[in-house]
Amino acid sequence: MNNVLTVNEYTPEYIVTPGEVHEDHLEHAGLSQASLAERTGLSKKTINEIVKAKSAITAETALKFERTLGYPAHFWSNLERQYQEDKIP
Repeated sequence: MNNVLTVNEYTPEYIVTPGEVHEDHLEHAGLSQASLAERTGLSKKTINEIVKAKSAITAETALKFERTLGYPAHFWSNLERQYQEDKIP
């Protein structure tokens, strides 16, 4: 009997950034980046950099998004973690 273990690895063809998901949630909630910045106390620049994948979603930011958008902080943190893992070649 052959005891060879075959491992199938999934390699995505593209990576969805947390900012893309965030932007979709903003549109669904009818919020602009500026209004989210005002509601969270974050700067417009910070929100824009998250949307453009130039800045990461920190634990503190995830909590602010939870209070503002209603999605749990772990949702935002997991998106960021998965993105960081997937972008490593």
